[in-house]
Amino acid sequence: MNQMLQDPQTETSQTQPPVPQDPGKEHPRFAKPQRVAFVQACWHRDVVEEARIAFMKEAEARHLTHVDVFEVPGSFEIPLHAQVLAKTRRYTAIVAAGLVVDGGIYRHEFVADTVIKALMDVQLRTEVPVFSAVLTPQQFHETEVHYDFFRRHFTIKGIEVAAACAETLHGLERLRGQVAAGIV
Repeated sequence: MNQMLQDPQTETSQTQPPVPQDPGKEHPRFAKPQRVAFVQACWHRDVVEEARIAFMKEAEARHLTHVDVFEVPGSFEIPLHAQVLAKTRRYTAIVAAGLVVDGGIYRHEFVADTVIKALMDVQLRTEVPVFSAVLTPQQFHETEVHYDFFRRHFTIKGIEVAAACAETLHGLERLRGQVAAGIV
């Protein structure tokens, strides 16, 4: 997902750490245990790991307690890893997290677009849902202000991707039950 963000320097002072939508809300339980693979790029690990940390907390609150974490060198390596994991049929969902920034050598938008399209292809070929927290900021500078901003942003994305994952898995669980019953 390409993220077009405003200049982090203008937003830093107003951004508060995210919290789940309703901390007291009880989330629905799954009929069958769900196993999720979380594939994290190591490029800018200190930023990207914030998505994983937030994902793990929110996933547990949503009864996704079987999460296996895998690391790859960079975002470009995520789709192949996701495809191999999906083909094992051991995972009901795969989550990808990475940060693609302009390194001055290649068009980072091209890399990000390629990764997202490949993740969609994996999902459609294998029928295993693949979720993306692979972000491409319009601007990223190796300054503490930017690092702090994107750490907070990845925390938000970790919570959002956990919610999307759980809600999608619940929806697929219902849909597959309806298909099996001949309702759909």
